[in-house]
Amino acid sequence: MKTIDKHAKIIRAATKVFAKKGFFNARISDIAKEAKVADGTIYLYFNNKFDILVSVFEQEIGRLIEQTNALLEKENDPRKMLEIFITKHLTEMKKNKNLAEVIQIELRQTNKLVKDYRNNKYSIYVDILSSIIKKGQEQKIFRDDILPGIAKRAIFGALDEIARIWNINIESNYTVEETAKQVTDIFQLGVLRP
Repeated sequence: MKTIDKHAKIIRAATKVFAKKGFFNARISDIAKEAKVADGTIYLYFNNKFDILVSVFEQEIGRLIEQTNALLEKENDPRKMLEIFITKHLTEMKKNKNLAEVIQIELRQTNKLVKDYRNNKYSIYVDILSSIIKKGQEQKIFRDDILPGIAKRAIFGALDEIARIWNINIESNYTVEETAKQVTDIFQLGVLRP
């Protein structure tokens, strides 16, 4: 198996194991078993369990950043950009429940460790929202008194809660598109100039 393939396989397995068992309860042997590799193989690619978690964020969140930015580059209207971000995020979280679980739970539980991680893709990803808010303010579409740092956390918090509900299998009759439209409308009515 190629090195890149094995690395990706371990990342996918770790995401699944972290989602099911939690970062602190997961063992390297659990990840190796899920990836169908020997325990020692894990150490050829990663120093420890935290290194694997950081790689999950690097790879999975990095992929989300690339895909989201590619969609946003085609749009100049901040209102549409906000809807694109929200729709893309909800689509990914519904599609990849293991990643949603790792983002929601493990990122918070291992926060002290993640703070020491300098190249935090998660922060870069969430900062896309504040960039959209700033662009809307520059274009005189969004209110000037909205603080982009607070807005990004409020929006992401709403998305996080929706993904959490989906992840614990609470029945939802709403499509991703309906949900994204509702979230977008609720926030935009709050940030639009009168």
